[in-house]
Amino acid sequence: MNIQVLPDNKVSSVAPLKPYDNVEKREVELILVKDHNGVQYTSSSIIPSPSSHACPPASIEDEERETWGKKMDFLLSVIGFAVDLANVWRFPYLCYKNGGGAFLIPYILFLVIAGMPLFYMELALGQYNREGAATVWKICPVFKGVGYTVIIIALYVGFYYNVIIAWSLYYLFSSFTSELPWLKCGNSWNSLNCTDPKLLNGSFLGNGTTYSKYKFTPAAEFYERGVLHLHESKGIQDLGQPRWQLSLCLVAVVFILYFSLWKGVKSSGKVVYITATMPYVVLFVLLIRGITLPGAMDGIRAYLHIDFKQLNNPTVWIDAATQIFYSLGAGFGVLIAFASYNKFDNNCYRDALLTSTINCVTSFFSGFAIFSVLGYMASKHGVKIEDVATEGSTFWAIVFFIMLLTLGIDSSMGGMEAVITGLTDDFKILKRNRKLFTFATAFGTFLVALFCITNGGIYVLTLLDTYAAGTSILFGVLVEAIGVSWFYGVDRFSEDIERMMGFKPGLYWRLCWKFVSPAFLLFVVIASIVTSTGMRYDDYIFPRWSNVVGWGIAMSSMLFVPFYAIYKFISVPGTFKERIAYCITPEHEHHLVAEGNVRQFKLKHWLAI
Repeated sequence: MNIQVLPDNKVSSVAPLKPYDNVEKREVELILVKDHNGVQYTSSSIIPSPSSHACPPASIEDEERETWGKKMDFLLSVIGFAVDLANVWRFPYLCYKNGGGAFLIPYILFLVIAGMPLFYMELALGQYNREGAATVWKICPVFKGVGYTVIIIALYVGFYYNVIIAWSLYYLFSSFTSELPWLKCGNSWNSLNCTDPKLLNGSFLGNGTTYSKYKFTPAAEFYERGVLHLHESKGIQDLGQPRWQLSLCLVAVVFILYFSLWKGVKSSGKVVYITATMPYVVLFVLLIRGITLPGAMDGIRAYLHIDFKQLNNPTVWIDAATQIFYSLGAGFGVLIAFASYNKFDNNCYRDALLTSTINCVTSFFSGFAIFSVLGYMASKHGVKIEDVATEGSTFWAIVFFIMLLTLGIDSSMGGMEAVITGLTDDFKILKRNRKLFTFATAFGTFLVALFCITNGGIYVLTLLDTYAAGTSILFGVLVEAIGVSWFYGVDRFSEDIERMMGFKPGLYWRLCWKFVSPAFLLFVVIASIVTSTGMRYDDYIFPRWSNVVGWGIAMSSMLFVPFYAIYKFISVPGTFKERIAYCITPEHEHHLVAEGNVRQFKLKHWLAI
């Protein structure tokens, strides 16, 4: 552009005088920004017509926005975030519980009609707008509250997810001994009822207690009495002091996270080369070792058994729907944040298909490694597979604590990056001081996490895990899908994608975004509410007030959606119709509202496929 100095100390930015040949007709946007101390700033930009394949006008900030060092940095970051405990731990259990191979039918169905479309939508949304979860809603300002909702949820998850990683570190350090401390009784943390595993045989050990739920094995007591010190707490009302051993582990976790994120994706993109690939190495080693153990094939056959009758059970479909949603990780603002650092013309369609497929294949593959070990455990202790293939099995947890360290680090990095990117894009003072803000965020999560490493900390962790990212995250993604598909418009969103990659999404994707994905999310939201019960941890039933506190935590994030919508509506001048138009229209068209040209807004985008 040519910068001309005008009389009276006024500066104007105008388009070049040299004419262009063969250039499509485009709208020209001229906006008065401010008039301060005699200096008038105006900004002009050329807006491509909907049929244009050109890139949208990039601001100076966009031109300076950092990008991933390599394409592989981005792919590994997405895979590392998405592949976590939900894939490696929970999926094989759900598959076994819900009909084995038959469970793959609803699982793959929900992957195709909802999981992949939502995954693709978030990657495209972040890449096109090059903004975090909050400011990306310049496409439809009234929905900016949902951006704050997912940022707050990602922050809440960091409060307790880092504690799980700290447990992994504690187990790792405890294993550097000549004899593992959870193999025998006689340690300082063991109770008088501790029983040597060699003396246990059979599925039931009195009073109908299954082997996997027996609380007096050395491994169970090491976890509950040696790590958690749960026996020193009477409940959530009796937390006690943070344990210094876990506090040190938590400090180490926060230290790793900070130095992985403080320089942005340039630093985090290198860390994932270790954290995202290590779980696959461990799984492969476990599989090779597992299939050589006696009883391994019994475990694998139990994992792959097919029971189509289970498909008549609504719980199976609910489990498949929730598993797809949580394992892919849509809705936490992480995919939007990661994609915002991509190059504008990156093929995010291919990335969405590749990473979501790897995510689900990992879930299925992990089942072979897990059930080969479970088959061996069942054979060794003379019990049935179902007695060890339990979600709360202490043995199950021990097998994965070391691998959980790498699984957890990159997932936690993704959640914290969503918070940092979302807020620094919205508040420029934070962006200018990213290192300091990253430290403040990491330190803040450390302080809250201290409540989770007290004697009764497992009760706090259970409360956060149940309410912080339960119904609230489902609600957030539902509103996000509605905002993109029905208010911003599928047509307009498809045109954005065409500008990036040169082709529009097919009818299938547009139908999923418009109808199928919102319907899927609504189904999951209703199912989560209907099937919810009062909290409990093993035999401990939480007091009623703790459930009230939990719902308060959930509402604290969800209320950003209506509150911000109301604030946005009352903060702009004009008639009722003009205010509505201003709130639902992309920011680059707001000057039309100021001119009173409300009819120029293409509200037909609400209903267009």
